[in-house]
Amino acid sequence: MLRRLHEEQPTFFSFTTKNKVWAEAQIKKYPQGREASAIIPLLWRAQEQEGWLSKPAIEYVADLLGMAHMRALEVATFYFMFHLKPVGRVAHFQICGTLSCMLCGAEDLIGVCKEKISPNPHELSSDGNFSWEEVECLGACSNAPMAQIGKDYFEDLSKDTFAQIIEDLAVEKLPTPGPQNGRFASEPINGLTSLMEYESGRTRFNGSVQMADDLKDTIKRIDGGETPLVTPWLEDTKKTAERLPTKKPKTFKAPKKAVSEDLSRLVGLGEKAKSALNRLGIFYISQLSSWSAGEINWVYSNLSGAVSLNRLKNFVEQARDTKN
Repeated sequence: MLRRLHEEQPTFFSFTTKNKVWAEAQIKKYPQGREASAIIPLLWRAQEQEGWLSKPAIEYVADLLGMAHMRALEVATFYFMFHLKPVGRVAHFQICGTLSCMLCGAEDLIGVCKEKISPNPHELSSDGNFSWEEVECLGACSNAPMAQIGKDYFEDLSKDTFAQIIEDLAVEKLPTPGPQNGRFASEPINGLTSLMEYESGRTRFNGSVQMADDLKDTIKRIDGGETPLVTPWLEDTKKTAERLPTKKPKTFKAPKKAVSEDLSRLVGLGEKAKSALNRLGIFYISQLSSWSAGEINWVYSNLSGAVSLNRLKNFVEQARDTKN
């Protein structure tokens, strides 16, 4: 497909103060003379700020990186992740039209877009809030048909559920991403046939959907003011402790009870996490069941990344269910 810049262009682009600070931090990740390696994240940030990539934005990023404008234009026009035309202020819908999705009803989803948004792809709705396009495979074939809206996947769609998502967004109601037919992830439509022991201990949604639901930012664009996402194996636990209200829970110097309350009974808690909890003086399921939010935060802040915060909360929920 031939990708050209939009015929109508703004006269100027500049990062916001927060995004400029972010961009400078990205550039510092690369050795001197290799700053151009930051081209994709900086173009992406420019798109997040404005919604699409204009010619001034592409040239602005090129100047930041000391690149020829043509080199930045080559990147922007090559990758379909970059929108070269204005998109909807509220949401841009990317409908997967490759084999699995097409066989499972992608044409129905495109029909909904034509009816509720605009007759043609890359064309704004009458109120300027929505736009859509058909894209190649997004890799969620087992949950076909699907669409990407903003940063998230909406899977197992039907004509009716997709139309409802558009209607909800039109009245500023935030949709929950992931499967739209009740599935947890990509298990058989009739339910799990293996790993049955994990059914009771899982979170409400699968991992990516749970994070999107926790953050409540399904369609929100990045503006530079976000709290950085926690990466457990890289998290600075000292800063975490300062950020979260904490309270040390009751701990023991050594285990005193039989193995019936052994932490390994919690679904998903491996030996590494168990050893880390033991080092903090936590040996029993009953200890977890009484923790307050502050006590959970204290334990998390002292686990040195052995367990994510969401996973620790899930263990506490399991412990409470066991107690009840």
